[in-house]
Amino acid sequence: MSAHDTVRQVLAGLDAPLTQDLEALYQDLHAHPELSFEEHRTAPEVSRRARDLGYETTEGVGRTGVVARLASGRGPTVLLRADFDALPVTERTGLPYASRNEGVMHACGHDVHVTCLLGTMALLARARDRWSGTVLAVFQPAEELGRGARAMIDDGLYARFGTPVVVLGQHVMAIPAGTVACHPGLAFAATDALKVRMFGRGAHASTPEAAIDPVVMAAATVMRLQTVVSREIASMDRAVVTVGALRAGTKDNIIPDEAELQLNIRTYTPEVRETVLGAVERIVRGEAVAAGAQQEPEISTLHTFPPMVNDEDACVRTLAAIGEVIGHERLTDPGASSGSEDVGVFGTSANVPVCYWLLGGVDPDVYAEAEAAGTRNRDIPQNHSPFFAPVMRPTLTDGVTALTSAALAWLEPAPRPASP
Repeated sequence: MSAHDTVRQVLAGLDAPLTQDLEALYQDLHAHPELSFEEHRTAPEVSRRARDLGYETTEGVGRTGVVARLASGRGPTVLLRADFDALPVTERTGLPYASRNEGVMHACGHDVHVTCLLGTMALLARARDRWSGTVLAVFQPAEELGRGARAMIDDGLYARFGTPVVVLGQHVMAIPAGTVACHPGLAFAATDALKVRMFGRGAHASTPEAAIDPVVMAAATVMRLQTVVSREIASMDRAVVTVGALRAGTKDNIIPDEAELQLNIRTYTPEVRETVLGAVERIVRGEAVAAGAQQEPEISTLHTFPPMVNDEDACVRTLAAIGEVIGHERLTDPGASSGSEDVGVFGTSANVPVCYWLLGGVDPDVYAEAEAAGTRNRDIPQNHSPFFAPVMRPTLTDGVTALTSAALAWLEPAPRPASP
């Protein structure tokens, strides 16, 4: 039996009952999102389902992570990763299964990732007589903080559960459902998230001459930061500087004595990163001096993500397997993304290749209509939007299909029985 026939037979298990169960699971996860390192409902549910499928399952890896392991004879260990934390976003999708946790939402699709991985685990468990090796399913917390993968590694992931030959995973995105997008090489940017505290002198709003206004200081800083990319980064290089939060004051007639900014910086090379970070610090401190601040600003790091690099050979092997099932015409190369991911930490920590791809989650007709009208940015909610809502069909079945095909490309075929 050919490898292609084996994949087809394994995927035949993605029948109506399993699909319905996965859709119900997805809706349940979406309705009960949990923040990073607070996945106290999600982790037990994942563990229960993994155990029911016959996997050896361990909770509490890297605080709230879950590891499920299924061996089937000798062969390579293949790591399949899904993250499962949510975001501090108030959902506005209007879905019947919208978040029931006020101010928390699966606005980045991690509920899709968990559902698809559990679907793949079900198929591989049903067909364990058709492959040889070990499936290592890793459900990671705190991806949004850039700390979950490292927490699991530091908690002895590989010493306790074995070192894989490859790390595989996927991320649902606002691209047409039915497509898989993957960029070999440098695929995701490095991230630096900073908190900046700027100090002034408070006073009554009617006597601004008695104050050193941190609101004006912060506003000037925000505007000046917009020149970093446009005036300090070469046109052939890439960088993003975003001020995602600015907080100051409590009332209209009070000039506060402090303002806080939170910055998010995306870069692709160490040289550009050093330039951007240096420029940010110079501007923050310079605006404080210009305002006459009597206390130096404080700049601290909230979190960092290293750049994520897809191994080129691993991508060729993996995408060939996915394309054989979904159709090679549905594979695209989106180029390097300005998004960030800590999945690469699993690869670099073990010195093994990573292949991480993007999974389409938007109704293709809706996407095509917005593209034709030139309104894609307006009409297609992106990840982290309160309106982000992947369509369940065919996103979930496509995700299971892609991940299962990828896993089987790295697991070995089951040995044939000896002839009588």
